[in-house]
Amino acid sequence: MTSRALAQINVGYLVAPEGDPRLAQFFDNLDRISAIAESFEGFIWRLVDEDGADATGIAVGGDPLSLLNMSVWRDVASLSAYVYRTDHAQIMRERLQFFRPHKQPFQALWFVDADHHPTSEEGLSRLDHLREHGPSERAFTFASASRFGA
Repeated sequence: MTSRALAQINVGYLVAPEGDPRLAQFFDNLDRISAIAESFEGFIWRLVDEDGADATGIAVGGDPLSLLNMSVWRDVASLSAYVYRTDHAQIMRERLQFFRPHKQPFQALWFVDADHHPTSEEGLSRLDHLREHGPSERAFTFASASRFGA
């Protein structure tokens, strides 16, 4: 029997194209922050490109300023600890320097088999569902996770 894990997607829209000096701090730290995730207790998988690098080249809806991140974790507690109690938290606090403000949810969580690696299409479908219908078993947020057994 395959164990259950937690998938997450988050999408952001940069304030300028990659290479703009305003984004240097973000891109200069991307590999380091990703390495922290990969070595963190509870990490299972993250989306990368064909070369094994961050999947920053995946444009959401054709928007070249979009960045998509997806990963799979053992559980909400592991993901939450990484997001809010590592150097990732500093990047989160400074995100408005790098990303446009969100007008709707930018992150969705959902359960998968631990050996499943979601596609970007699957993740975007979950995020769209959350945006259209609110939290449900199909897609939920950190704040609503406990309502769905997380």
